[in-house]
Amino acid sequence: FLQHVKASFGTLKPEAKNMSQQAVNGVSHRGKVLTLDSMNPNVKRVEYAVRGPIVQRAVQIEKELKEGVKKPFTEVIKANIGDAHAMGQKPITFLRQVLALCSYPELLEDNMFPEDAKKRARRILESCGGHSIGAYSASQGIECIRQDVARYIERRDGGIPSSPDNIYLSTGASDAIVTMLKLLVCGEGRSRTGVMISIPQYPLYSAALADLGAVQISYYLDEDKCWSLDVAELRRALNAARQHCNPRVLCIINPGNPTGQVQSRQCIEDVIRFAKEEHLFLMADEVYQDNVYAEGCKFHSFKKVLFEMGPEYSSTVEMASFHSTSKCYMGECGFRGGYMEVINMDPEVKAQLTKLVSVRLCPPVPGQALLDLVVNPPQPDEPSYTTFMKERTAVLAALAEKARLTEETFNTVPGITCNPVQGAMYTFPRITLPQKAIDKAKEEGQVPDMYYCMRLLEEEGICLVPGSGFGQREGTFHFRMTILPPTEKLKVVLQKIREFHLRFTQEFS
Repeated sequence: FLQHVKASFGTLKPEAKNMSQQAVNGVSHRGKVLTLDSMNPNVKRVEYAVRGPIVQRAVQIEKELKEGVKKPFTEVIKANIGDAHAMGQKPITFLRQVLALCSYPELLEDNMFPEDAKKRARRILESCGGHSIGAYSASQGIECIRQDVARYIERRDGGIPSSPDNIYLSTGASDAIVTMLKLLVCGEGRSRTGVMISIPQYPLYSAALADLGAVQISYYLDEDKCWSLDVAELRRALNAARQHCNPRVLCIINPGNPTGQVQSRQCIEDVIRFAKEEHLFLMADEVYQDNVYAEGCKFHSFKKVLFEMGPEYSSTVEMASFHSTSKCYMGECGFRGGYMEVINMDPEVKAQLTKLVSVRLCPPVPGQALLDLVVNPPQPDEPSYTTFMKERTAVLAALAEKARLTEETFNTVPGITCNPVQGAMYTFPRITLPQKAIDKAKEEGQVPDMYYCMRLLEEEGICLVPGSGFGQREGTFHFRMTILPPTEKLKVVLQKIREFHLRFTQEFS
């Protein structure tokens, strides 16, 4: 579409482009106020692979299938995005019961709802204006929910204190991450803020940095060591970046997206030391904190490790950590619930942060209500506890099984190598592409792994995201696939990818 627009503009003569006025029916008209040439150039630099051209084509194919166009498959399987419910995961009963009660309070009189669900709903409604989740809330989020978030963090981190004043509820974690980056980005030229992000990365980061005109500093995860993070690589990236920008922020995703690694406690300590030494603001994206599957792996929150390292670190290192209702066992992406906790933030800056979030009025109140249930779930003495724990355990156990199945299956395919999926919801296997396929992709004006994924979509109806959308080392190719489809469907997907890969390799060998 952009090429088409540029092509159209290219055919205009300069004087026609610049003609400020032209008479139509005797009335003066100017050209459009907003054109590709006059729009914000940063927006043009934004790319978001998870919903990029390949997904747009998948949507088009779905329409074609509905219209009766014959394809070699009957449905498009979208394994491109971590959208659990779209992939068939059932909502957790307790969460939906309370949300139903909050949305339609007349149901509080109905006996079909358990008492603990009603109790939660009443408490939430009592903290809403006019006892309705249709009312705006405080900009930082409903106070009793922020209190519950703080208590949840304290329990999770073994009693390390958390204050509701440091909690900001948000529209999913993404909104809080962008807000934080907005606060941090400043300067011009060589003093422009540089932000360190892992490669491969979740494209929200590169997109937000492009939008804000910040400088992206890429540090590479070590694929040969299960996508581990190495402080020597952080230092290399930082020193190189200091030649052209002012590095001020270090972003970490743990468990990793798209790479699925879970950081060891030692690694987190090393990162915190590095951030302190180099005077960097830490951003810890921890939205997959319940999604840990591999033997010997455990989630450690950055905040917990920071405080256990003692006051030399816990009273100086500035940090924001993020969580969401979209992942883990909940998968409630559409409600857009999330929070961030800020630590050691300058009080004057905190006042500016509160002002900035107030411009958007408030995060969605249903999302806030949902978050409250995630941080304050049914307790052992409550009627919903048994069902809740059964459903939660089943979701996480199924994901662990699918993580194992995916890794094992991919590693039987010649030309595909897959690291263990230690956590999160994705696998990021490396694919070996024949030189002829790489040349063919260049001929078509596509990056090789984009060409591969497009062919897979057209021939098998499977939508994946090419590794180039997340960043990867020069000369390597990958794709990201979610492990969310139901187990039987996932087996079909893995088999189809296997057959396609062998066929594709054969065609170009």
